[in-house]
Amino acid sequence: MKENNKLDVKVTNSSMVTRPIRRCFPIFLLPTFAAFFIGFIYPFLKGIYLSFCKFVTTSNATFIGFDNYIKAFNDASFRHAFWYTALYAVISLVLINLIAFLLAYLLTQGLKGTNIFRTVFFMPNLIGGIVLGYIWSMIFNGILSRYNTSILLETKYGFWGLIVLMCWQQIGYMMIIYIAGLQSVPGDLMEAAVIDGASRWQTLIHVTLPNVMPSITICMFLSLTNGFKLFDQNLALTGGQPFEFMADGTQVRTTEMLALNIYNTFYGQASSAKGVAQAKAVLFFILVAAISLIQLRATKSKEVQQ
Repeated sequence: MKENNKLDVKVTNSSMVTRPIRRCFPIFLLPTFAAFFIGFIYPFLKGIYLSFCKFVTTSNATFIGFDNYIKAFNDASFRHAFWYTALYAVISLVLINLIAFLLAYLLTQGLKGTNIFRTVFFMPNLIGGIVLGYIWSMIFNGILSRYNTSILLETKYGFWGLIVLMCWQQIGYMMIIYIAGLQSVPGDLMEAAVIDGASRWQTLIHVTLPNVMPSITICMFLSLTNGFKLFDQNLALTGGQPFEFMADGTQVRTTEMLALNIYNTFYGQASSAKGVAQAKAVLFFILVAAISLIQLRATKSKEVQQ
């Protein structure tokens, strides 16, 4: 009886403690929600509204309908930036994930000095994009100066320069994610594959990769979105140069990606173009969100339950 009484007292005390916490929960949640609304929801909705307006300052905007979107679609530089960014995102996606997975696979094979290699490969990710862009700009220009050219003079050098820069920066980060995925593969499945006589290649394709699909999903999502959202490295490395004139006289920056194109439209053109830049930003958001959701759906469907 005494033990039961003690148990009842403990249960009663614990319930008395949890009640005040539940009552105070909205008080702790409110500041977070307010910060999220002020810092994200309101600016996002305001940005959508401004994309339908002509404005110089956000406090003095005139609604003009879909004119900004029509101008955005008719902008040759925006269309060029879209296809240029799409090509860049696909190539960087393949190279970054392929090399990162190969490095992760090698570093989980019991090699000596594995921790040192992991640290060395991860370190470039700690450098800021602007600093990284200027560093690689000096490296590329030092190499290309021997051939009397520059990364700012030829489009192909600017494109592959961005690819090399982003691979160098992001491979180490993706490698760490792949290492975590490889280390989580059940050991009994690997032992069963060996007992069944599967080769190393067969084990990789039919056992390892299906179990690493969650890591592949994350890495593909990050590299794809980073490729489309790339801005600071593009600004520091090439600034969109070189320039090219279209048949209608429109000037196009041949290494300019979508984020940099929006920035140049907003700050580099007439004040009347701010609404067009805002419309481009909304289209940019829809594009990245749609591609990301499609990629997540496609890769998650191939994940296996452990």
